[in-house]
Amino acid sequence: MREATKTPARKMKSATAGANGRCGRPPRELAGEVEERILCAARQAFLDHGFEGASIDKIAVAARSGKATIYARFPNKQALFAAAVMRYGLAKTDRLQNYRPVGKTLEERFASIGVAFIQEVLTTEWIGLFRLAIAEESRFPEYGTVIIGTMRQRGGETMARLISEAADLDDLAKLPALRPDRLAKTARYFRDLILYPLLLRALSGERLESLRGEIGSHVTERVAFFLGACRQSSLG
Repeated sequence: MREATKTPARKMKSATAGANGRCGRPPRELAGEVEERILCAARQAFLDHGFEGASIDKIAVAARSGKATIYARFPNKQALFAAAVMRYGLAKTDRLQNYRPVGKTLEERFASIGVAFIQEVLTTEWIGLFRLAIAEESRFPEYGTVIIGTMRQRGGETMARLISEAADLDDLAKLPALRPDRLAKTARYFRDLILYPLLLRALSGERLESLRGEIGSHVTERVAFFLGACRQSSLG
């Protein structure tokens, strides 16, 4: 069957190269309104029916498009799934591009970054897509590698920019870990410490409403721990 065809990672990169935008408002550089409809319909179909249950026929109907039009853009269902997940994930990350840290102290500014990141992740749709991607990764790992790698890179770059904006000259003098030559590693440490505990709990099935209620205290505790570590060491 065509949907089960294996595709090299380079084809997946091509299929997802424009995966950066929001449903209904595609940036000018994307392939156009047809591709946008297809990816939005595919994402919802995968969430509603799972990977196996979301047939290309169902997606074509929801997207008001023909199967031939879909296959002209995505070589198989795996590539379509990867593109739909990538589009949504990058759009979530890009929402933070316009965010600016707020607060009078470094602790407050770091906390504002942590809260903003977690709020973007702890949504029903994103957690649902994340679970699907994990479940299907063993069947087409070449797609999973590209998705995870791209998301980690984009998230790390965004976190580094926000941390750089949060730190003033006094902070840079006191905390070597925040200097430009160490910022990328520091940003990865901070993201992992802040985000992953709640993300893993969400993926394991804990109620998102309950987890969202913990965001404030969770971030405050981890920011204090993180900046304490920065003051005591160079973080590598």
